[in-house]
Amino acid sequence: MSPKPDRVTAMKNIIKQVKQELPLKDPQHFVCGPEGGCIGCPKKLLEIVDSEISYWESAIVNGEIPLFGDISRFSKLCKNVKRGLIRNGVFKK
Repeated sequence: MSPKPDRVTAMKNIIKQVKQELPLKDPQHFVCGPEGGCIGCPKKLLEIVDSEISYWESAIVNGEIPLFGDISRFSKLCKNVKRGLIRNGVFKK
């Protein structure tokens, strides 16, 4: 049985997974939803995740250790954003 990662490693792993799964750097996804029928603005959702990633990457570099609540909130945010993107047809399952 492998040991659980420390909090910094756990946050880095989540960030890595989010960068692989969500189209954060794809400019075609930083637009309003198709045909103006948005349920939550995809552009704003991706901007929120991108800003959180930037914050945590710099915080970790500066020696800040995320709390378990921070990790939980960040992962929940990412799951909800992904669900919102799927609902808007911007992102496929």
